[in-house]
Amino acid sequence: MRKINPILLSFLLLWTIACSDKKTADEHSPEYSLADLKVHNGLEVGLFASEPMFSNPTNIAIDSRGRIWVCEAYNYRNQLNPKNPVKPEGDRIMILEDTDKDGVADKSKVFYQGTDVNAALGICVLGNKVYVSCSPNVFVFTDDNGDDVPDKKEVLFTGIKGEQHDHGMHTFIFGHDGRMYFNMGNEGQMLLSAKGDTVVDVHGRKVVTNGKPFRQGLALRMDMNGENVEVLGHNFRNNYELAVDPYGTVWQSDNDDDGNKGVRINYVMEQGNYGYTDEMTGAGWRARRTNMENDIPVRHWHLNDPGVVPNLLQTGSGSPTGILIYEGDMLPKTFQSQLIHCEPGHNVVRSYVVEEDGAGYKARIVNLLEAKEDQWFRPSDIAAAPDGSIFIADWYDPGVGGHQVGDLNRGRIYRISSKDAEYALPAMDVSTAEGAVKALLNPNMDIRYQGYQSLAKMGDAAEPELQKLWKGENPRHRAQAFWLLARLDNKRDGYVQEALQDEDSNIRIMGLRAVRQFKGDIIKAATQLKNDKSPQVRRDVAIAIRGIKSQEAANIWAELATQYNGKDRWYLEALGISADPSPDLYFDTWVTKVGKDWNKPANRDIIWRSRSKSAMPMLASLIKDANEKEMLRYFRAFDFHKDPSKQRVLTGLITSSNDEKLVYALKHVDAENFKMTPAVRTKLNSVLDKSKGQLEFVELIALYNLENKAPELLEVALQYPDSASGREASRVLLDWGRQDLLEKVLASRKKDETIAIIKSMRAHIHDRKTMDFMERIFLDTTRDVEARTLAVRAFAGPWQSENRLLELAKNNKIPKDLHVAAGGVFQAAWRGDVRQQGAEYIKLPGSKEGGELPSVSVLVESKGNANKGKEVFKNVCSNCHQVNNEGTNFGPDLSEIGDKLSKEAIYNSILFPDQGISFGYEGYRFQLKDGSTAVGKIVSETEEKIDLQYMTSQQSVDKSQVVSRSKMETSLMPGNLHASMSQQELVDLVEYLSGLKKTMAAR
Repeated sequence: MRKINPILLSFLLLWTIACSDKKTADEHSPEYSLADLKVHNGLEVGLFASEPMFSNPTNIAIDSRGRIWVCEAYNYRNQLNPKNPVKPEGDRIMILEDTDKDGVADKSKVFYQGTDVNAALGICVLGNKVYVSCSPNVFVFTDDNGDDVPDKKEVLFTGIKGEQHDHGMHTFIFGHDGRMYFNMGNEGQMLLSAKGDTVVDVHGRKVVTNGKPFRQGLALRMDMNGENVEVLGHNFRNNYELAVDPYGTVWQSDNDDDGNKGVRINYVMEQGNYGYTDEMTGAGWRARRTNMENDIPVRHWHLNDPGVVPNLLQTGSGSPTGILIYEGDMLPKTFQSQLIHCEPGHNVVRSYVVEEDGAGYKARIVNLLEAKEDQWFRPSDIAAAPDGSIFIADWYDPGVGGHQVGDLNRGRIYRISSKDAEYALPAMDVSTAEGAVKALLNPNMDIRYQGYQSLAKMGDAAEPELQKLWKGENPRHRAQAFWLLARLDNKRDGYVQEALQDEDSNIRIMGLRAVRQFKGDIIKAATQLKNDKSPQVRRDVAIAIRGIKSQEAANIWAELATQYNGKDRWYLEALGISADPSPDLYFDTWVTKVGKDWNKPANRDIIWRSRSKSAMPMLASLIKDANEKEMLRYFRAFDFHKDPSKQRVLTGLITSSNDEKLVYALKHVDAENFKMTPAVRTKLNSVLDKSKGQLEFVELIALYNLENKAPELLEVALQYPDSASGREASRVLLDWGRQDLLEKVLASRKKDETIAIIKSMRAHIHDRKTMDFMERIFLDTTRDVEARTLAVRAFAGPWQSENRLLELAKNNKIPKDLHVAAGGVFQAAWRGDVRQQGAEYIKLPGSKEGGELPSVSVLVESKGNANKGKEVFKNVCSNCHQVNNEGTNFGPDLSEIGDKLSKEAIYNSILFPDQGISFGYEGYRFQLKDGSTAVGKIVSETEEKIDLQYMTSQQSVDKSQVVSRSKMETSLMPGNLHASMSQQELVDLVEYLSGLKKTMAAR
């Protein structure tokens, strides 16, 4: 064989590496990305700006001069990771300008830079003021002299949680009604004034998400000066941005717990609960409940619960971000007056074409802009320019969400317009009423704001021009004029009355909203519209009278309720929202009105939704005649009642029911405050006799604290060790301190029984008594090695059990024949120090090949076999993840991971899991009063307890026993997972995961 010159070989190697790097660079260049984008027919997309002019745009705004303002996030969580670079001077607010009007930015400047705007999530430019949202603060910058340098920086709100977190405070927008709208994700938690006082909204409620009454994410509005804050809706997860139409209707998107295909678009019905957690307890959507939804995307939002507003649309997986309502005319009619939304998880910008549907809405999807192959396209925000074109900010990154940044230096902004449309700005002169009206109708928010403010200052002098719009044919333009005409104090009533009598239902709704905004006679307006032909108008009548505790209001509500058709959940929830502050007054008035017809099908829904104590006897009556599906629905309704009479009503159901109805009646009683009568005890015993081995059997024994049934719980644990009933049975025995029964199992030395009890107890390995139990088993060398091995493996997961096993290893107490099993526990530990120390005392299983893996760029170019990768997933990953309902529901569901992450991002997630932890999957460490530690993912939290999960291990922590809690900065996913695979198996796995995508494309 001919020898190769080593110098030539070195040259060829360097040349190959250089070509590989060039290929990688070209594939992520702005030119490549632009060429990959597909835009809707009849439109064109151009690159307005890109790196190095700026990077990592989270949010954008466009001012009246057509300049693009950008919030950068180079420092997004970088300071939390010492391995990542950081700009010590802080992130920037940039201004990008196209001075020669060729559609490409040629000038940029820094408006502001500082560590106080690191990873800001929102920017709103209105005249000479710039609102920047960056938890814990909302800043208002004022540029008095127009030199693009802030002359003043003021704090509007503070105390907001979610620093360096994309679930914190989001952007502000200017509504057509002259108010500001904004929202915060579920890490925001509270809103304080600049002085540090808790903000109290216009209804006297503290803006704190502690369940009294608000939970999780919030949608809000306020006056321009920051006063009269009002919470419009709550219990969202991460509602990224609001959009408001000219009539005052509010829309937004909301993200699910990653991997559960529950991303949604919401119409924000005022004062609504949107169901991310249990309204009453705050429990997570995974927590078991009566009438639990079958499909996870629906279960995710508690949509079977009374008191949850339906979703406009559920869009599956994704990572929804910026949204607007397009009020221009440059884009095709399909997009005009419609929602346009950024979905970086699926590399697409799309419109939701909304239609009325009863008292609510429905929508279909039309794509506006999408990446064909480049999965780094991550549209983060959208804004309308003065000429009617649309600008899209592109975060541009291999991944999205999970606090992960794969690329710090790139970022793009694209312009979408009609073909060959120059970026020409319309002339604007708001000094005249005619010019200000023209500005009012501009699709750009800043121009519209300036037109609105000028017209408002003109007062009566602007009326003739505004009347031209009001008397015109375009209903959206009429609406924009109306809000200013309604500000004319001496003429407001006349214009409002015209609106209330208008042929257009949206105008009538708007008139009613104006009555509320300007504190008019709500009862008079509601009386006028209570029998309106439009269910949407009647919906808003119901919302308008909410909180009015008068017989007149109750009469109106009863009239509205009689018009419910039994099919329209939007209408039903509007009735519920309306009645909730005065449930007994409103409901009893309705009952008097309907009389003996209360049991008609439509009326049963009203009873189900009501929170009146008078509804409970009716629920009980309905249950007696209900089929299984209806029965579960009505029993669930009892969970939303607080009146003490609930115990009496349920007791009556217990004594008069049998079979499943009896079981659920027993389960819904407050057992701690329940007086057990002989009749009830007889019923309870009959249920227990029939349900042995079932979860209901265990739950009822625990609920009623029947310690005499402990031997029977042991039987369940032994017979069904892998089931929920078996695991729950062993937990109850531990809680009761009945180790004596468990000791009998060990004393019997029966292999099958020993293995069964280990399986049923391993979910509680965090408990010291369980650890003692397992340790005794595996240290007893006279026992069967299979049982001993299983006992060692049970220590995997929780901190305290891994620490216990590590201590035994240090003291050389782990028998030699169990070293492989113990080494596997350390190998799978997510804490690096446990893996490292475990390797010092017990040789850990290494990779199949040894040696270091090549760079991610080389791995990405490697060829994999998806079919083989599927087997790797089953063997390595399915202990924590699911694909198409197969595997363990612990980490994020990966069924559509290929839509969300590129191959680079998937490799990084496997090799460096600590760099990006999906929200909702962070680990927490709880120090308890007894000195023990609880660790895991929070799956549910109420006022009394916290439910934790680590892989298959479940633990409930009593909050009264918690000394401290801390969020862990490391991932619950093992950092050395790749060591259990060969290099080719890793490549095969990523090939398989990258192909897991949503099968049905949006049309």
